[in-house]
Amino acid sequence: MHHAPIESLDRDGILALQRERLAGFGRHLAQSETWRAHFAKAGMRPEDLAAPDGLENTPFLEKADLRDHYPFPFLTVPMEEVLRFVATSGTTGLPVLFGMTRADFETLLPAQMARLLTAAGVKPGSRAYQGYGYGLWIGGPALDQGFRELGCTSFPIGPGRGDLAARWLKDHAYDVASMSPLWLMSLVQAARAQGIDPKTDWVLKTAILGGQSVSAEFRAQLEAEMPEGFQSHNIYGTTEAGGPVLAISTPYTHADDELHLLNEDTIITEILDPVTLKPVSEGEIGEIVITTIAKQASPVVRWRTRDLVRLSPRPYDCPSGRRGMRKIGRIIGRSDDMIKFKGVMVFPSQIEDVITGVKGVVKEAWQIYIDKERTTIGSLTVAVEATTRDARPAAQIEEQICREVHARLGMSIRVECHPEGTLPRYEAKAVRVLHRAEA
Repeated sequence: MHHAPIESLDRDGILALQRERLAGFGRHLAQSETWRAHFAKAGMRPEDLAAPDGLENTPFLEKADLRDHYPFPFLTVPMEEVLRFVATSGTTGLPVLFGMTRADFETLLPAQMARLLTAAGVKPGSRAYQGYGYGLWIGGPALDQGFRELGCTSFPIGPGRGDLAARWLKDHAYDVASMSPLWLMSLVQAARAQGIDPKTDWVLKTAILGGQSVSAEFRAQLEAEMPEGFQSHNIYGTTEAGGPVLAISTPYTHADDELHLLNEDTIITEILDPVTLKPVSEGEIGEIVITTIAKQASPVVRWRTRDLVRLSPRPYDCPSGRRGMRKIGRIIGRSDDMIKFKGVMVFPSQIEDVITGVKGVVKEAWQIYIDKERTTIGSLTVAVEATTRDARPAAQIEEQICREVHARLGMSIRVECHPEGTLPRYEAKAVRVLHRAEA
């Protein structure tokens, strides 16, 4: 454990720490006119967070609230105290910027990241290929801070330059990599094209994979391409949370395809039914809602991430000794990414589960095309690629995917199988659902 006194607390100890910090957090928010107005919508004051039921009665924070306070929503410190800004992707509108003070970026973030990385098995002295993007995106800087805090040697390559990166994985002997899972699979293919065998020529032991969740089947296939003993671990977070700081899978949760919420002392994580907005029970699916009680600039209170997860049936039984912070399943999808097709609710991740189980298909390259609105569509087409190596007939692949989707989801869809190299590759987060006109 990186912070054993905190990580070894039982659940009551974590909850007590949260209540203590909520009181100070409320006093911090009370200094902001914007936050006072936000709490007033529910007839509350920020100081009411100190009450036992204060948080559960606080109004939720939605994307519209951030847009209403563009460009620096809910900034709680003077601009001269902001060390840097990070931003959301802006895929559905103008990007929203979040400030970070020196304490946020140089103290809080490194501590949060180092805790997650340690739990995943990253050790001081590791050579780390950092493949997340930079600029206003928090992914790259967050991993840099975590690697620095742990005493790793970081190679901040970022995404792209696949042929060179595949070669450097051999020549530089990186034992840790952080990047999109799809990009790592692409690097495997780039290595093989150069005559490099990742299983014998690379020394990777751990991959920290984020940007999107992948199925257990995809993860298993990726790990099969790697050196003996290699494990990949999903990491999860959001810009609003302050980075990929919420959860990570570990050697203790890997087999169950679960992640551990390891920063619940600084980020309160509620898992709520997206309709009733009440806490879900163990084993049930809910939306992640976060409150950043330790962040100085641009904190959020009850921010609805729209990310859906299943709370572990056994959230407190981790054999690592971390029993005060809960375990969750991998991200299932987003409540606002759900597709309604002829009365059936489906998430892109469910389509991916089918694709990764089909022989002869390129696992990292697939798309869903729709012809009407995202939520209610008239036709749905899944596009995949056939691997050159397997040379499996396209008609067989199309027929199998159609059959498997119908068997699992009760849907009749169209499938297009293209030659390898036809569909887009994504160095960071993949955009899986497209209107035909956008494609």
